[in-house]
Amino acid sequence: MASKTYRICTLPGDGIGPEIIAEAKRLLEAIGTAYDVEFACEDQLIGGAAIDATREAGEDVSALPPATLAAAQAADAVLLAAVGGPKWNDTRPGAVRPEQGLLAIRKNLGLYLNLRPVRVYEALRDASPLREDRLDGVDLLIVRELTGGLYFGEHRREHGVEGAGVAGAAGDKAVDTMEYSEYEIERIARQAFEIARKRRGKVTSVDKANVLETSRLWREIVHRVHDADYTDVVLEDLLVDNTAMQLVKNPSQFDVVVTENMFGDILSDEASMLAGSLGMLPSASLGATAPGLYEPSHGSAPKYAGLDKANPIATILSVAMMFKYSLNLPTEAQAIEDAVDAVLAEGWHTYDIPGSGEEVGTKKMGQLIREHL
Repeated sequence: MASKTYRICTLPGDGIGPEIIAEAKRLLEAIGTAYDVEFACEDQLIGGAAIDATREAGEDVSALPPATLAAAQAADAVLLAAVGGPKWNDTRPGAVRPEQGLLAIRKNLGLYLNLRPVRVYEALRDASPLREDRLDGVDLLIVRELTGGLYFGEHRREHGVEGAGVAGAAGDKAVDTMEYSEYEIERIARQAFEIARKRRGKVTSVDKANVLETSRLWREIVHRVHDADYTDVVLEDLLVDNTAMQLVKNPSQFDVVVTENMFGDILSDEASMLAGSLGMLPSASLGATAPGLYEPSHGSAPKYAGLDKANPIATILSVAMMFKYSLNLPTEAQAIEDAVDAVLAEGWHTYDIPGSGEEVGTKKMGQLIREHL
């Protein structure tokens, strides 16, 4: 009998999700055997799969059914694959969309902190669109505020608004509201400074303070926290548009990048290409007490669903982050990271990344990583 059992709520979601979550579960089984632990995985619905299932059952249509939320709240950690796809791209006001499930689970679990590490693997330097000399020393962490800002503000559509149409005619008008409270900014700033203390001691705070009032408050609070408790950490301010440019021009200058929700969403996808593929980047979403949620940074890639082509590495590395931040299994986390390094160094690769060896599919890549544990 295993010395410890961990409850994992697994959310396959849509598109390639079921395939990559399957490799994560096989990895958990292999780790459990090797290290005398057990992982009890419970699959639940989220995203488009949940929309379809609740609609077919005649229930209230939802991208996050109550049973899924209850299972997530009862788990030690949540492992999510991906949500979304063109099947559910309904732009009508009030339509239920897969992404609503992701936003809702983050909000309900109080997951206000998102961590997205960006690392350039030596074996994948040729995959990056940047010149090789610009990749030297790239090792950054994007700390994104996750439950505030534009994504969680008021959203509404108005019809027949005078002057909103062409040539002064009546037309439609859409409004999205961006809000931030002092406490939301302070808690994310503290997390960024604490993380920087364990890394290279530098925080870049990204905002748009020359235009947005929320960004002016953001900058004010970040500096107040820094000056009161973290003067040992170097703090710099950078406008979001300049940050986007600097990530391409000189990415090695960054250590910890902290920013609000939408800016972090965009910048983390840009930064992912430093590593050559979104298929390489894991993420962790954390709160004060709730179970953490771990997911790859990529989407559901529906055109590759069922083809055994998807790269499972981001999901597998998300398992390593889960071991670090939620389950306190640092040795097992390092074993996973070392196994990924070894497989890539041997030249094995999926379709989205280069390699000197054979191109393999989802299942084979998962198998190779397990064999290197």
